[in-house]
Amino acid sequence: MARITQQSVKNLVTGKPVAKIVWDEELRGFGVRLTEAGTITYVLDYYFGGVKRRYCIGRHPEFTPDTARAKAMALKVDIANGHNPLAERHAWKDEPTLKKLADAWLEDASKRKRESSLRDDRRMLNSIILPKLGDKRLDEIEGKNITLLHESLRPSPYQANRVVALLSSIFNYGIADKWTTENPAKGIQKFDEVKRERWLTVEELQKFREALDKYKDQSAANVLRLLLLTGSRASEALKARWEEIDLERGIWTKPSLHTKQKKIEHIPLSAPAVKLLESMYYEGAHGPLFPGTKRRGKGGKMTGGDMRVSLKRPWIAACRAAGLVREDLIDGKRKNKDGSAKMLKRYRPTVRVHDLRHNFASHLASNGVSLQVVGKLLGHTQAATTMRYAHLQDAPLRDAANQFGRIFEQAPKTKKRSA
Repeated sequence: MARITQQSVKNLVTGKPVAKIVWDEELRGFGVRLTEAGTITYVLDYYFGGVKRRYCIGRHPEFTPDTARAKAMALKVDIANGHNPLAERHAWKDEPTLKKLADAWLEDASKRKRESSLRDDRRMLNSIILPKLGDKRLDEIEGKNITLLHESLRPSPYQANRVVALLSSIFNYGIADKWTTENPAKGIQKFDEVKRERWLTVEELQKFREALDKYKDQSAANVLRLLLLTGSRASEALKARWEEIDLERGIWTKPSLHTKQKKIEHIPLSAPAVKLLESMYYEGAHGPLFPGTKRRGKGGKMTGGDMRVSLKRPWIAACRAAGLVREDLIDGKRKNKDGSAKMLKRYRPTVRVHDLRHNFASHLASNGVSLQVVGKLLGHTQAATTMRYAHLQDAPLRDAANQFGRIFEQAPKTKKRSA
């Protein structure tokens, strides 16, 4: 065969495939290989360091004889310049993927991050990041890949920005641990975020309290009552233990292990909060304030931890009873006679559990409590964190504006001159 052409490749298989290689007589080392399975592959044999090597250029018909020849010629130029394409291909194959780096990052992060934060990170990785980029090798991922992912999440700007921040943290870890040298998530412009401001009106608060009073699981209702009365994070309340509570002094000492800032917090409890805890107290009380429920699982084995871990069901039930939900229709598994899916009604709370924390702070700020005090009660270490509630403290500003209003109204009018 003088030259490998489209026709000569077709002539390779005349019956049952037989393993063989046909070499091109014009370009030394360039050939086409046929396997017994009928696979046709273009190859290049070359010498590097005195050792004969074979590089697979690609399969037919993805590669044509002409494109394979052009690739072979480019490879021969690289080889002449001292590059070993086979070694570089092996190095590329050994290049770790984003998934491997993310797994290593998660293992490291688990030593220093809260479980709730890790849970959010895993959710973003498994549902958003890894399905798109997980199988890509690190040197394949460029800023444009992350920009496209970020742009696809534009309808949810908060989540989109958290995804970029998470990727940036993962690549920074990769740089520090010698996985890679670049952070393609760096410099990507974040979307503008509108801070969520939702708290319960006095009327909504009363309806929510009535809903809690009627809820069948009063232990779960007490968690929500404690969140309402203290502005604590849900994780802090769920992990609270009787050893942290001083009912006599009315103090809740949150250990650093349970707080976001990893610092011990001494939180004064209001009279209603103390009254709530006293109603829960029993002689010799110890361990979790809100113990988990043991359930019998498969095989009769009892499951469940020593403390409650979720407020999802009681939260939905309480919000529904208080009228703080919207109704959504979703496709069910069962079918109608015409084959269409039966629609199921689902109730989506219009407030989040975390909004109880904003509720606590917002009502205090709007009733004249200083932001410094609000920040102390919430366990904020940075004054800027509490400043989001500054606009609620408008009483002094309104008084000042009204003062000028009175000056304006009392200013004497100029008398008109007679003609």
